[in-house]
Amino acid sequence: MNGSRSHIEVLLAGISADDPDAFDAKIIQNNEDFQLKIVVSGENLATVRSTVDDLLACLGAIESTLNSIQ
Repeated sequence: MNGSRSHIEVLLAGISADDPDAFDAKIIQNNEDFQLKIVVSGENLATVRSTVDDLLACLGAIESTLNSIQ
């Protein structure tokens, strides 16, 4: 995901409380844009897929909320 630093920080804060052992997330600056990079790890593919599904749902909800208040 790309955007302003504050936008990306909100996204990161929204997923940080999830399952911190299942993924690593960090903010990366690319010129004037910022990106949220998420690396997911798990014992098996089903676990990784479940974590990715949860993260995408959370990020989608956060994006919708941010878009509705802007």
